[in-house]
Amino acid sequence: MDTSVFMDQGIIPGNDDLKRVLNNTYDLWNSICEFVHEVTPHATEEWKFSGKKFGWSFRINDKKRVLVYLLPREGYFKVAFVFGQKATDAILASSIAENIREELQSAKVYAEGRGIRMDVREIADLSDIKHMVTIKLAN
Repeated sequence: MDTSVFMDQGIIPGNDDLKRVLNNTYDLWNSICEFVHEVTPHATEEWKFSGKKFGWSFRINDKKRVLVYLLPREGYFKVAFVFGQKATDAILASSIAENIREELQSAKVYAEGRGIRMDVREIADLSDIKHMVTIKLAN
């Protein structure tokens, strides 16, 4: 099972906890957060406990929706998105990496849209993530 490294509902993770578990990917986490706040200055952040099976996750929201989910793991993290149909169409027509487009195309469609998750382990992962944030905001 793919779960957070933060499983204690009574302890909200902090920056020191993130630095410790994310190691070299901590700066990547911060880069994503900074980018979202640059393009959406009024975005808010929150830690959310998703239950005993999944633990803590981090969300960045605009006024209407969650823009991006950051899911801490040992030594890396995952980024997750849920895209409506307009955003899905824009991503499928974009220059975002083919494997991401294929995963989005094959994702199950729910009322909220299609959800995808990606591992974030290196700086090269950031370009497509930033592009997807921009598309989500536009749609």
